[in-house]
Amino acid sequence: RRVREFQTFQHYFKQINLSRTMSSQFPNSSHFPGFGTHAAHHGSDPDTWDFKPIVPPISLSTTFKQSAPGVPPKYDYSRAGNPTRTAFEECVAKLEGAAEGFAASSGLAATMLIVNMLKSGDHILVCDDVYGGTNRYFNRVVANFGIDISMVDPIDLNKFEGAIQDNTALVWLETPTNPTLKIIDIAAVCEMVNRRFEGKKKPIVVVDNTFASPYFQRPLELGASLVFSSVTKYINGHTDVCMGVICTNDTELAKKLRFLQLAVGPAPSPFDCYLALRGARTLHLRMRQHETNSIMIAKWLETGEKSGFVKKVIHPGLPSHPQHELAKRQMKGFSGMLSFVIDGGIAEATLFLQSLKIFALAESLGGYESLAELPSVMTHASVPAEQRELIGISDSLIRLSVGIEEPEDLIADLSQAFEIVYNKKK
Repeated sequence: RRVREFQTFQHYFKQINLSRTMSSQFPNSSHFPGFGTHAAHHGSDPDTWDFKPIVPPISLSTTFKQSAPGVPPKYDYSRAGNPTRTAFEECVAKLEGAAEGFAASSGLAATMLIVNMLKSGDHILVCDDVYGGTNRYFNRVVANFGIDISMVDPIDLNKFEGAIQDNTALVWLETPTNPTLKIIDIAAVCEMVNRRFEGKKKPIVVVDNTFASPYFQRPLELGASLVFSSVTKYINGHTDVCMGVICTNDTELAKKLRFLQLAVGPAPSPFDCYLALRGARTLHLRMRQHETNSIMIAKWLETGEKSGFVKKVIHPGLPSHPQHELAKRQMKGFSGMLSFVIDGGIAEATLFLQSLKIFALAESLGGYESLAELPSVMTHASVPAEQRELIGISDSLIRLSVGIEEPEDLIADLSQAFEIVYNKKK
């Protein structure tokens, strides 16, 4: 049996040829120039400090001495700004191809900063498949303040354009989406918005880049006003920090966001900024392994010896994905995220998840470790059942965040879990 399993793994290694040949299917396979160098060095110029540290120090002070009343140095109070936070913001902005970055204490705190630029009477157009917390925040919090919310499938561009209103102030996209991994044509949506509001004040177009990371996708270069990420996920990558970040090249939006950081106050701690910066230093290295592992597992789920227990595999890197060609044009590669529909219902999905040994049954994603979850009762439990059904979040849809472990070990773990589920059914 062991020999048979080893031969199976060898077959999939040869079939996929690892990440180097994986990236060859993209029109621009060299990734963004200098990405790894920027990740390793940006935001940590030793000459910033008199004592020339190679690693930016953790500045814990909440306040800073002024030379005269009302004449502060670069910083005055840590809610408004902090040296460690600045180092992190500069690094991530560079990775996103942005002029400025704005960190917040969580992804939802960053979302709140963006929404705070709106006013009562405005309209937000949101793609229908988003992180459950984003859905909850828009529909159960923001909607209470006189702001209209529309959630529409963005894959149908005509339908999405038809939902734009004269008072639309914010268009919120998430691509790949969570958890069904739809790929939204960012450039097409931005062109649509620009055309619809030609000669008028244009809505802010935000792209949640969490599932892709800046290593694989740069929404600002495709026309977005703002790019948002939950730093908690791939940017930090170590499952030990809760943070969010917004980046932009728009000077007016940057001024508003900088003011809101001070006025609203969702400031991340200096220690969290230090950890997130340290995580960002290795983003390019981790994302390569996430990509290699996830495409191997996706192909194994779709065509391997246990594929009979799987009804559907969702990964943008598979030719079977309905937006596979768009993904290749828009992205530089794929992260560790994939979903699949297990044969059966919630009982089979639950037993499968409980039987995993390397994959941990837990929410969140993007860390070095592999995680598995059931969105319908976990990350997306707050989404109304009828909306979950419409989107395709069934009780048999399992989401995997594939980590950087040895891929053959991960496949073996999934294989033994399938055996437990379906041997019990016999």
